[in-house]
Amino acid sequence: MAAAAASTPQGVAERRGIPAAAFVEDVEAYLRQAGLDVNSALAFLQERLQQYKIVEMKLLAQQRDLQAKIPDIEKCLDIVAALQAKKALGEALIADFELSEGIYSRAKIEDTNSVCLWLGANVMLEYSCDEANALLKKNLENAKASLEVLVADLQFLRDQQTITLRLPGYSTGMCTNGEASRL
Repeated sequence: MAAAAASTPQGVAERRGIPAAAFVEDVEAYLRQAGLDVNSALAFLQERLQQYKIVEMKLLAQQRDLQAKIPDIEKCLDIVAALQAKKALGEALIADFELSEGIYSRAKIEDTNSVCLWLGANVMLEYSCDEANALLKKNLENAKASLEVLVADLQFLRDQQTITLRLPGYSTGMCTNGEASRL
């Protein structure tokens, strides 16, 4: 019975470096098996919970970044498509662009075969419209896939936090029933 007292959900030991919390079915057997008293077990679980919170903050920041990045990539794809459509019609594209905060200029873009993409880290490269379209589509797919993985990681992390919070709930109930002296 002591071996079955603590188990991980679906046999998962960790997910992308996030350790799985042990599901404790019988708290008293778990404490005896681990050789812990309630206070030391609570201290360990509080530390684990803090680690989960830190990881959660990092994952949420990554999620916000990806959620901001996806619309930018989609906007760039739309602009490249508009350039290609205007080129196919033989028309010039009239565009307003920002020079600095609050200062805009109007440009007339005629028959262009290439676009410059800002890659970040002070790097901008010139691509043909077809290459830019392919690169942006690939980046959009990668960003969406990364967002899906992040959402799954956050769900896993929340499950681990819920499992970890079970023992403090047990100890609170035990203290109110006057059973703390038994351990």
